[in-house]
Amino acid sequence: QVQLVESGGGLVQSGGSLRLSCAASGSPFRIYAMAWYRQAPGKQRELVAKITNVGTANYADSVQGRFTISMDNAKNTMYLQMNSLKPEDTAIYYCGALGTQWSWGQGTQVTVSA
Repeated sequence: QVQLVESGGGLVQSGGSLRLSCAASGSPFRIYAMAWYRQAPGKQRELVAKITNVGTANYADSVQGRFTISMDNAKNTMYLQMNSLKPEDTAIYYCGALGTQWSWGQGTQVTVSA
């Protein structure tokens, strides 16, 4: 079982930036992919970005060009650099990691004010 801890959320003005981190731990494990999902109040959880352990990344259309996902395999840590934030990016952001199965973090709140 992989344990995940997210950090980096907070309150930012529209147009600002935040960087989320997700640290994975647990032994023994190998991570094949990691992802960020988000859930806004009253909405379903949606995929934000996903990255494999060889660096292949995918993004939701709504964040393409604004967000960048990356993974440091040596540190088992994933990052999400979020630029040009909009109020509609406000949500709880969840980190996921695929080992023998998907594991999830507790989430970190991102709030973007207008």
